[in-house]
Amino acid sequence: MALPVQADSLKSLGSLDASKVWQGVGRINLGSSGFCTGTLIAPDLVLTAAHCFFDNDGRRTPDGDIEFLAGWQNGRAEAYRGAKRSVIHPEYVFKGRNNVERVASDVALIQLDQPIKHPSIKPFNTATKVERGQEVQVVSYAKNRANAPSIQETCHLLARDPGVYVTSCDVDFGASGAPIFAVQNGEAVVLSVVSAKAQWRQQKVALAVGLDQRLSALLDQIDRNDGVFRRADTGASRVALQSGIQPSGALFIKP
Repeated sequence: MALPVQADSLKSLGSLDASKVWQGVGRINLGSSGFCTGTLIAPDLVLTAAHCFFDNDGRRTPDGDIEFLAGWQNGRAEAYRGAKRSVIHPEYVFKGRNNVERVASDVALIQLDQPIKHPSIKPFNTATKVERGQEVQVVSYAKNRANAPSIQETCHLLARDPGVYVTSCDVDFGASGAPIFAVQNGEAVVLSVVSAKAQWRQQKVALAVGLDQRLSALLDQIDRNDGVFRRADTGASRVALQSGIQPSGALFIKP
């Protein structure tokens, strides 16, 4: 049976009523480096992509230049918070080649300088169980829609490699770190984080990072008070390209 590839178009969440459920998604301003999208997963923790914290020359954005704007729309946020610190996955290397292995560790957390306890801003739960062909949705900011989030209510998980999901979701520059949601038991839960857009089997796709043990590794760093950027020598082998995503054939562009 062929996998579904039809996806809904993006819809703006530019009104308070439309965006009410999604106030925990916000824009991350990164000093002069631009912005990404992030998701509140605890009162003081924001989930996003690791590459967001580097400029084009590979310099790390200082934590003092990071600001999370929860529910940002039309010049106003429901909450503004700075970063106490940011941590990236220990296996992520910004200067590495743009391939599936790099995408598989492109995840990070921001610990906020103050928890967000606004009654309208609820942290999202996370989940790790996904199935090929599963319907998902994405909420993101991006270029040409930087002042309000947009939602794509239906896109699909087309394929998966260890730690990497290939989706039909529509992403662009600024959507890095955006949450990909699934509805489980009537609740929207975060399955993965947008890392890159690519070309796969002559189709434009979004590549996303699975959370599973990656989120646990980040939470361990937070618990150890360890936000230092380093490469862990895990001895891990190259990610197997089981779904046919070939680094030489995919046009990876950081959203």
